[in-house]
Amino acid sequence: MPKDLNENVCDDEIFAGIYKKLSKDLLGFLYYKFNGRADCNDKMQEAFIKLWDNCRTVSPSKAKAFLFKVASNMMLNELKHEKVVLRYAKQKPKDINIETPQYLLEEEEFLKKYQVALATLTENQRVAFLLFKADGKSQKEIAEMLGVTRRVVESRIFNAYKKLRSSMDEFK
Repeated sequence: MPKDLNENVCDDEIFAGIYKKLSKDLLGFLYYKFNGRADCNDKMQEAFIKLWDNCRTVSPSKAKAFLFKVASNMMLNELKHEKVVLRYAKQKPKDINIETPQYLLEEEEFLKKYQVALATLTENQRVAFLLFKADGKSQKEIAEMLGVTRRVVESRIFNAYKKLRSSMDEFK
């Protein structure tokens, strides 16, 4: 391929010839070196773009080495970036509250009312209600845990709802 040492890759025919000759080899190199990552094709294309951007400084005889080095470096940079992203993803973010102060105040007031309303329930109603709502247990599971029938559990939960609705406007 080398005709003249002063030639560069900027000629369309020379660039097209290099692309046809080296694109499959470069893609295979990236694919096998980086375990078949999905972005190998993108990095191969980007390497050819960089070759075109630097076409005045790269001779056709050095194009292969340029492409393979540039593509390999781009993949390595991508891997380094992914490691940084993973490292920061593992870190627990600081507690940031985006709720308004009014919302936080209303939430606090609701929780206080809820605690007071729960205290008005009988122990059997409170246990059945919290197992059902907070723990997500089925009525059948609660009945087995408490040693009563499912119908009794259903009645306790219903009566708990009834008392909570009467004492808290938020439950209506």
